Amino acid sequence: MPEFRGPIAQSYVERDCQVVSPSYTRGYPFVMARGQGTEVWDVDGNRYLDFSSGVAVTATGHSHPDVVRAIKDQAEKFLHMSGTDFYYPVQIELAEYLTRIAPMSEPSQVFFTNSGAESIEAAIKLALYATNRHYFIAFYGAFHGRTMGALAFTASKPVHRSYFIPTMPSVTHVPYPNPYRPVLSGYGCLHPPDDSLHPQDEGEAVVRYIEEVVLGRKLPSDEVAGILVEPIQGEGGYVVPPPSFFPALRKLCDRHGILLILDEVQSGMGRTGKWFAIEHEGVEPDIIAIAKGIASGLPLGAMIARKSLMTWPSGAHASTFGGNPVSCAASLATLRLLEREMMDNATEMGAYLMRRLREMMTRYPIIGDVRGRGLMVGIEIIKDPVSKARDKVLRDRIVHNAFLHGLLLLGAGPNTVRLVPPLNVTQPQIDEALTILTHVIEAL
Repeated sequence: MPEFRGPIAQSYVERDCQVVSPSYTRGYPFVMARGQGTEVWDVDGNRYLDFSSGVAVTATGHSHPDVVRAIKDQAEKFLHMSGTDFYYPVQIELAEYLTRIAPMSEPSQVFFTNSGAESIEAAIKLALYATNRHYFIAFYGAFHGRTMGALAFTASKPVHRSYFIPTMPSVTHVPYPNPYRPVLSGYGCLHPPDDSLHPQDEGEAVVRYIEEVVLGRKLPSDEVAGILVEPIQGEGGYVVPPPSFFPALRKLCDRHGILLILDEVQSGMGRTGKWFAIEHEGVEPDIIAIAKGIASGLPLGAMIARKSLMTWPSGAHASTFGGNPVSCAASLATLRLLEREMMDNATEMGAYLMRRLREMMTRYPIIGDVRGRGLMVGIEIIKDPVSKARDKVLRDRIVHNAFLHGLLLLGAGPNTVRLVPPLNVTQPQIDEALTILTHVIEAL
C-alpha cells in the first residue's frame, strides 16, 4: 500500500483502482487539485513543487494566464472543425510559426497530430513514402511511443513490448552513445580510420558500428529509409551524447541517402534553452517529431519535414483531431512566451541547477553522474563510484520520499532521477527543491 499524504487522496486512488486501467505507470499517489506555475496542490490541500511538469509537458507552468486566455478566447469561437478537411486561421498561423523556428535551413511543412506517438507514426510513414525504402535504424534505450509503429522503435523497457508482437520487422537497434557508460569506445573497425574518426570516441564509434556492422553485414544501405534518434535520450535516462555523434551521424546519412529523423517530443520546445536540442549539435534533421511542451498541456503534436519530402498525396495520411483549434491557440500562446522570455530562463536556471547538482555529487557518492541541457536534467543513482552499479531501488525511494516531502519528481531509465521543472521556474524554487532532495538523500 502506498504512503498517502491525506485521506481524500487515498479515497480517490481507491476509486481509480476500480475503474482505470492498471497499465498506467503511477509511481506515487499524488492526486492533483490545482496548479499555478511550478506549484501544485493536491486534493488534501498539500503544496508541492512540480519538477515533473506533467512529464515535460507544462513548459509555461500550470495554467499560465496567457495560455488560459488563449484557450478561452478560441473556445468561445469554435471548439473543432477538422483541419484535415477544412481550414482555420489558428492552425495556419501555428504552422507558419513552427516552420519559422524549425531547425532546417530549407523550407518545411507541418503535419499536426495529437501526441508524440502520433508524430512518430507520421514521421515513419512519410519516410517510407518519400524514400520508397523499408528498413530503419533505431537505438537501444529509446522511447518513441507505445502505438504499434512507434513501438517497433522503442527499446527502453521489455514491458513495453511484452505480448505485443509482431511489431514492424524492419527496425534494427544499435547502442546509443553514453559517455558515462560507453559500450563501443575502442571498437575495432574493419578498415583503418580516416582522420575524422577516432575509435576511442563513443559517438564516432557508434556511427562506425552502424556503417561497418549494420550496413556492412545486415542492411543494404540503399534500402534504409531513415535513422530515428533522440538528441537527448529521455526515458533511456536523460543521456546526452558526445559532441562527435550527430555530425558523424549526419555525414553517414548523407553518404547513403538515409533520412535523419529526430524525436524531439521531450527535448524540444525550448526545454534545453533552444527551440530544439539538435540545435546544440550544429546539424540539421530531415524530419522532426514534436509534442509534449508544444501547447502547455493541451493535446497537440506535430511532424515537421523538409518541404521537398512532403510529396505524399491527399489522403495518404490525415487526422480528424490533429491540430485542434483550441490546442493550436494554446500552442501559439506557449511559443510566444517561450520565445519572449522562458527559453532564456531555461538556459540560466538550467546552468544554475546543474552547478548545484554537481556540487551535491561531490558530497554524495550515490550520485554517479549529472547530465543534461537547460532544464532537462538527470542524476544517475549508483551503488558506488567504482563499479557504477545501477541502484534502481534507491532511485525509486528517492523519488517516493521526495513526494512525501513536497517535491514531484520522476524516474528515467533504469536508475536516473529526472528534473524537468517548468521553463519559468525561479532560483528560489530550485533552491527549495534541492533542499528537499538533499534532505531525502541524507535520510536514505
